[in-house]
Amino acid sequence: MQKVLTIGQMREADLYTINSLNVPSEALMRRAGAAIADEIAAVAGEGSEILVVCGTGNNGGDGYVCARELLERGYSVKVYAFEGNLSKDCARERAEYGEEYTHNIKGDIIVDCIFGTGLCRAVSDNYAGIINRINGSGAFVVAADIPSGLNGNNGLIEGCAVKADLTVAIGEYKTGYFLNDGIDVCGRIVKKDIGISCPAENHIRIFEDADMAEFFPKRRRNSHKGTYGTAQLIVGSNKYCGAAVLAAEAALKSGCGYVKLNTGIDFCTRLAVKLPQIIFNDEIDLSADCIAIGSGCGVSENLYKTILGLLDSYTSVLIIDADGLNSLSKYGVEPLKNKKCKVYITPHVKEFSRLTGISVAEILRDPIAHAEAFARNYNVTVLLKGAVSVLTDGPDAYLLTRGNSALSKGGSGDMLTGLACGIAARGVEGTFAIAAASYVLGLTAEICAESRTEYCVTSNDIIKNLHFAVKRLTD
Repeated sequence: MQKVLTIGQMREADLYTINSLNVPSEALMRRAGAAIADEIAAVAGEGSEILVVCGTGNNGGDGYVCARELLERGYSVKVYAFEGNLSKDCARERAEYGEEYTHNIKGDIIVDCIFGTGLCRAVSDNYAGIINRINGSGAFVVAADIPSGLNGNNGLIEGCAVKADLTVAIGEYKTGYFLNDGIDVCGRIVKKDIGISCPAENHIRIFEDADMAEFFPKRRRNSHKGTYGTAQLIVGSNKYCGAAVLAAEAALKSGCGYVKLNTGIDFCTRLAVKLPQIIFNDEIDLSADCIAIGSGCGVSENLYKTILGLLDSYTSVLIIDADGLNSLSKYGVEPLKNKKCKVYITPHVKEFSRLTGISVAEILRDPIAHAEAFARNYNVTVLLKGAVSVLTDGPDAYLLTRGNSALSKGGSGDMLTGLACGIAARGVEGTFAIAAASYVLGLTAEICAESRTEYCVTSNDIIKNLHFAVKRLTD
């Protein structure tokens, strides 16, 4: 796994390295500037004209070091310098630069060193004008540590932000790279180690392929249906019969032994022709290894009562999604505190807003903290779904970064529910079952988009190509 730090944690790591490990801030700035120069050299063509735009803080100081490094390597470099009160380190590096300045925002490569990760207010008009000129320049844009104007904690744009083609992450990844707008404005992200040590252990983590491979181990030849568990789906209705189909098909591809379907659809005989492996049952199987409820059911008091019954009598893994969550929001969420089973909820931001009574805007300002607070308060695990999803049981938090806009279509949540239910049914702990389902769906969307484009990929394409993602992980 890769670690991801909040801006506060990154600041603590800087101070720890400087004060406890006795690494001078000057040395760290020189390393940072050189690291940025390395990445620029890797993308610069012969004769490339490079413009470094330097602010007045330490990010600007990194820029001056970078400009000097590139000049020493023979590149054509100019600096656009903002005036104002310079930080001590920035003033030192600017004095060392002593080369050519310009007032023009143009170049084959523009290096954004205006603001660092500490920005938490709207960009002023003077800076906004330069940022807009960078974005309209047509140049290849490299951001030093973070695109200027992007909030380093939550990934929201503070008025306007540089849209980078490449972001050079100094030390560690920051949460703002991945949340909200960050995933769109950072471009490709490259992490550079400059010797900053992180003493904190409660950092957020990002899953990688090797982590996911653990949840798809080699299957034993000497096994049978019962070896791999039973998934019970309570999904679908006459209005949303597709939800039942997608959830069930995804569960069938999870590797579990049995998939049982309890649905409000009247024409189960016709559905059985499409899904002959499914066991249709009128009564809920409380012996199932995992039960998922809510997708496509419609909000109703009857669904709410079914959930209450499961909380009271079911003792294994319960996943609540979609209309199950909306029914809890309408009729009362407090019963989540009294349960015999382990509960996992998978809301998108609007569903989470209904559950918590917190506005969407406020949730987006700090999605990780809000998800963690709900998880602790109700003793549940939360997957707060988004372009990058937040997964937390309260003490631990993860970001799931796989995927693309091909999943921004109806049916994605239904597939996630079915796949997670099936993975949990075969014995993967619930938090990691949901992580694996989200990861596999995201990876499949990436694979499908390579040939079909993100516009044209459908939920049916995802279902048909799940095996390519799983095979990549198992290989």
